Amino acid sequence: MGTRDRRIAAIAALLLALGTVLGALGAHALETRLAPDRLEIYETAVRYHFFHALGLLAIGLTGNAGGSGATRAAVVLLLVGIALFCGSLYLLAFGAPRMLGMVAPFGGASLIVGWVLFAIGIWRARTSHG
Repeated sequence: MGTRDRRIAAIAALLLALGTVLGALGAHALETRLAPDRLEIYETAVRYHFFHALGLLAIGLTGNAGGSGATRAAVVLLLVGIALFCGSLYLLAFGAPRMLGMVAPFGGASLIVGWVLFAIGIWRARTSHG
């Protein structure tokens, strides 16, 4: 595992720790403090945060994070996607202006394109090695 792979795995592990803390916060402290619709938004943010952090961990563990330009771009887009998509949902859950909801689709698009680029990077890495 190269330096970049270890860095991505470490960032993913920290994101997973944060997702766990935020999930526990939602389940124990926010359940009675947020309106049901806002709690649902919060839970969606935690779920996507966790899934994509697990995905980043997998990328780091594949040993391909420092590989092709597509794979490196995928990592950046996934990090940006988590920040924009999940971050905007967390803020909306806590009462940020609804206009901030316009950021979420950009984060979602970043997540989608990131996974497509990772697939391309892995495909190219595998086919060029046999």
